[in-house]
Amino acid sequence: ARLFDAVLVSLTDHGLTPTVLAARLTHTGAPESLQAAVAAGLLGAGSVFLGPTGDTAQFLRDVLAKLDGEDSDEALRDAAAAAVRALHESGRRVPGLGHPIHKELDPRVPRLYEIATEAGVLGPHMRLLEAVRAANEELGGRRLPINGAGAAGAALADLGLPPDLARGFALLARTAGLVGHLAEEAEQPLGMPLYREIDERMVYEP
Repeated sequence: ARLFDAVLVSLTDHGLTPTVLAARLTHTGAPESLQAAVAAGLLGAGSVFLGPTGDTAQFLRDVLAKLDGEDSDEALRDAAAAAVRALHESGRRVPGLGHPIHKELDPRVPRLYEIATEAGVLGPHMRLLEAVRAANEELGGRRLPINGAGAAGAALADLGLPPDLARGFALLARTAGLVGHLAEEAEQPLGMPLYREIDERMVYEP
């Protein structure tokens, strides 16, 4: 329960993201409908925003499935290296790594690992994700940190939750964040000034 709560808190808010702006702008047009604004914000969740939580959980689960229950450090390192190499060769990104702001370290990640360790629930998915990070740095020559969404997905998987529901729990957390933004929007409106700013700058092409 402690790790699950920490995951939800870590995913609650990411500032003025496109999904938050969608919610705020919807509130501008329909301030009487809180649910419409929240729904607008949730509809924007996908492969870029919130999606990596589920993508990482599924990726780690698929890698572990090939190990038939073997989760020694050596086995995880070898499996991580093979999985990362396959992704690199196919030109695909490695799920759970990299962040547009936190280039060296996503501050949420070490805390999630600490809580998992303290609670005795640091499992093979979170351990494999760390091995994946190390393998990616070794094979790609570039240090990419584990991101919060990836660590959250690994944590949820270690708690026994299916990967296809990981995005659902991310949406649950983000709902609370959207309600907070909408509370602020009601007191300090951003939607109308934003609309006017864009409208004034708009250039219509014939």
